[in-house]
Amino acid sequence: MKPAARLTDSAYLPAIVRAEFDSALDALLALTVPRDEAMDLLVASWLSAEPDCLLTTIDGGRAVVVLRAASGRWAACNAFLNHSCDRHADAERRLRRLLRGHQRGHVACLPATVVSLASATTIAVG
Repeated sequence: MKPAARLTDSAYLPAIVRAEFDSALDALLALTVPRDEAMDLLVASWLSAEPDCLLTTIDGGRAVVVLRAASGRWAACNAFLNHSCDRHADAERRLRRLLRGHQRGHVACLPATVVSLASATTIAVG
């Protein structure tokens, strides 16, 4: 595995679905992101080229991601920053290893710099 800081453009990371919602705000709130922070994150995402995936950390330093599923709904997921990859196929393999029982998952695609920054923040908090 390459460190996220060395990834070229995008980083792919496995994410295990906790629940699906009709809006990104509902998904963020379900992950216990405070409402004001969730709103700030949504507004900031409007300037992004890829607003279909939002990464943040919740109280305690756990990384979570909200992403648009193929169904058009928003999936609230636990993100695994330490399993980030530079290829989608590698992240899919890691996701299959992480899934247990009837769990579902997705591969989140984010800019490598965002994943690197989130990893550094998570390590500093946790």
